[in-house]
Amino acid sequence: MSQELLNSIHSHQEILHFSKGGKPTLSPNAWLIWNPSKEEIANAKLPDLGDSFQKVLIPFSWWRSQINSADQQFDLLAKANNGQIGVWFAADDDILKHAELIESGKKVWQLVAAHFPIFRDGRSFSTAALLRSRFAWDGEIRAIGDVLIDQLLQGARVGFDSFALRPDQKTDVALKQFDLFSVTTQNSWRSKRTLIEETVSV
Repeated sequence: MSQELLNSIHSHQEILHFSKGGKPTLSPNAWLIWNPSKEEIANAKLPDLGDSFQKVLIPFSWWRSQINSADQQFDLLAKANNGQIGVWFAADDDILKHAELIESGKKVWQLVAAHFPIFRDGRSFSTAALLRSRFAWDGEIRAIGDVLIDQLLQGARVGFDSFALRPDQKTDVALKQFDLFSVTTQNSWRSKRTLIEETVSV
């Protein structure tokens, strides 16, 4: 295994998509999630993807460190515009602190992701919600990392519309999660709550 793949966040071979107003579907996972160590972040170079993956999600912290570099800026923007590069946010990234950079990134990123280092850490739910509400992000937001089936409904409510499940999760079970409830009791990014009169037959 190459060093680039060793420095990656592993996920399921299929991505679960649940677009706003659409039905859940599966597609092959074409994105490498690159995860250089904090010690390597300043000097790390983009991985050579070869034939295994077509695209790469890079840490937002690495994008921040490189986007103003004369050596990197043109290449990064060109690859992002071509759909080859997206960014992922760590659970402890303060995205409001970097609002200007995210606003400029919205013009070139086709995919952003938020990382769950462990399923009990819910900070990335807030990241997705802020991207939708404060930044009016209307592109794809993917949940990555320790993503379990139990998190899908909550993730879909706050703003995620694709999920890179942990490799041991069963996609056939995951697809059924969105049909469990026909009534919505809270407003969400997807829709308003179900009104009582809508649930009562005439």
